[in-house]
Amino acid sequence: MLYRLLTVIGGLVFVAALFALVWFFCKKFLQRHGVIDNLSDRTTELATWTFAGISIGLVFAVVGAFLLGPWAFYRTLRGHGVDISDGAAIWWGFGIVLASLGITAVGFFGFLIAVGAY
Repeated sequence: MLYRLLTVIGGLVFVAALFALVWFFCKKFLQRHGVIDNLSDRTTELATWTFAGISIGLVFAVVGAFLLGPWAFYRTLRGHGVDISDGAAIWWGFGIVLASLGITAVGFFGFLIAVGAY
């Protein structure tokens, strides 16, 4: 029973870590493209919608996260007036989703091995 509780708590921590990674990568993206005004608010909005796309995509199928996450990133980015092409925005969104999910997955599987659940 203790391992189940640790796994649930660990899962919640890694969900928070996933959002933190998406937020960090979105902030670096906006900084790289010269966004200075309201950087924190814009980063939070971009990360929230991207995270929502990832989450909804994961519910339907794992592949959905790699479709809905970048799409949500692209749609939200269009509202920020960042000077970037549509294709580049989608690829940046895909990269952010892939990096965030990859880092989180490796960490979570390491956690599962550490608690003996995997």
